[in-house]
Amino acid sequence: MNKTIAALKICLFAFVFSACGQGVSHKTPVSKQQNKSKSVEKGIKTGAEQTDLYLPLLKGKRVGMVVNPTSVIGKETTVDALLKLGVNIVKIFGPEHGFRGDASAGIHVDDSVDKATGIKVVSLYGKNSTPTKENLEDVDILIFDIQDVGVRFYTYINTLQHVMEAGAMYNKEVIILDRPNPNGYLIDGPILDPKYKSGIGLQPIPIAHGLTIGEYAQMLNGEGWLKDGLKCKIKVIKNANYTHDMPYVLPVKPSPNLNTQQSILLYPSTCLFEGIYVNHGRGTQFPFTILGAPYYKGIYQFSFTPTGIKGMAETPIFKDEVCYGIDLRNYDTSILRKTKQINLSWLIELYQKSPRKEDFFNSKLSNQMGTIEKLVGVGDFRQQIIDGKSEAEIRKSWEPGLSKYKEMRKKYLLYP
Repeated sequence: MNKTIAALKICLFAFVFSACGQGVSHKTPVSKQQNKSKSVEKGIKTGAEQTDLYLPLLKGKRVGMVVNPTSVIGKETTVDALLKLGVNIVKIFGPEHGFRGDASAGIHVDDSVDKATGIKVVSLYGKNSTPTKENLEDVDILIFDIQDVGVRFYTYINTLQHVMEAGAMYNKEVIILDRPNPNGYLIDGPILDPKYKSGIGLQPIPIAHGLTIGEYAQMLNGEGWLKDGLKCKIKVIKNANYTHDMPYVLPVKPSPNLNTQQSILLYPSTCLFEGIYVNHGRGTQFPFTILGAPYYKGIYQFSFTPTGIKGMAETPIFKDEVCYGIDLRNYDTSILRKTKQINLSWLIELYQKSPRKEDFFNSKLSNQMGTIEKLVGVGDFRQQIIDGKSEAEIRKSWEPGLSKYKEMRKKYLLYP
């Protein structure tokens, strides 16, 4: 028991990222953010680490775990740690990328049995996104423990909603083990127009929502956003010693293509390129930190060549073609923290310099592209870029919705 307690006290550590430049023609620069020795705020304890606060709630219960590779206590998975503490885990529910995180983005995952534990794994990114009544017949209580990155189109907040809806429908309490939001300081972007509701955006929140997963759960309940206005019985195990402005380096990459701290911090800005006819680093080891396309040859010097990478991007846009563009791997992300704004300048620049402007937003050109309206969440962004609107003019169109959201958000905050 003492060993287990010691393990739970292990400070979260910053993982070391590979510097090998698969598919990139330049030596990898070292991010200023990655150089910082104080990358993890001392004293922060995740909800999962504070087992004394929730183990009593699990006594005598058949537990279902909604988890993925970010669900860790020290160096162990939350599942393994709780099994050692005698918790009766009867089922695991896995979201996008699967429980073990080895499925590529957008790939449906089948139900299975976890080889390490022998526990049945039910996929929530396959034929069902919501646990069924049958799935929950042998479950008394659910634990949700997944790291979020604070962005509307990051699908784990949708998984949370579906789990809470199932909990409400079938009278199952959901315990949420909260984790810090690495982009918690950022509240920015237009509010999602219901016309563009999709699998990458379900609720009227901005691109960067500035909430932890526990706070968002409270918002789902409080705003009546669950199906049919249902309310789910939830218990949030809060982070200790945490505020939204604290820098936080994740101990485990949150998904295959968010594999560096730099990519996580740039993600609110660079994920918009999933709706643009450029490669945003998929098919390299540097997704969301490099941007380019073959047709920028002669315009930009920086180049890279996307390839197929199993578990990350098997068929990236412009696969095996030399792309030219912008290298953000050494961009000082403290600028984002100072401005507290998503960066639109890279997208505006690439459009203005594109010799193929008519193709810039054409999602029919590649099945690897999304629709820009679904990503941004509103219908006028495309035309704003085409019309040459400035970043300030585009931001003005996000009001008063963004200000109203910021005010509404205050009701659900668990942290300063």
